[in-house]
Amino acid sequence: MTSDAELIGRSLTGDRDAFVEVICRHEAAVGAYLARRVGREAAEDLLGEVWVAAFESRKTYDRSFAEARPWLYGVALNRLRRYWRSRPAEDLVPDVTSMATGWDPWPAVDDRVDIQAVLRAALAELRSEEREVLTLVAWEDLTVADAARALGMPAGTARRLLHQARMALRNAPEVAALLNDFNSVKGSL
Repeated sequence: MTSDAELIGRSLTGDRDAFVEVICRHEAAVGAYLARRVGREAAEDLLGEVWVAAFESRKTYDRSFAEARPWLYGVALNRLRRYWRSRPAEDLVPDVTSMATGWDPWPAVDDRVDIQAVLRAALAELRSEEREVLTLVAWEDLTVADAARALGMPAGTARRLLHQARMALRNAPEVAALLNDFNSVKGSL
């Protein structure tokens, strides 16, 4: 299988289909990354902007890295920051109920929405760098080194920020209460 780095290199020499292959490989992951941060509707628009920006900046891609996904998350994060700066503050508060996936006929959906609200509130309390490292590692399944690469920081800094984020979440009273409830239910099973 051809690496992303090779495909980007081929796209620089005029192979139009090579960059399309990079898009096909990572479209679902980058789209999900955006949707988790701004909702599906805005994510669809932003995803197109990410591909245009990535295509225009592909000559700056460090081809010593075979996989482009961390780089693409960095491009997506830059588009998100531009999007957030352009929006009125009241538009940036997500509608948590629209973020539930699928239809759930059981009353447990209410509990899930409550849990999502608690977790989102706890994440909002983190410093932006801590939140970005944590979400890239936990939600996007990147290694700490790849998250650091996506954010343009040393791996050691990303490890420190991830540790700080985990400690802050673990020590947040609302999250601690959720964990206690979860452990109580788990213990009764």
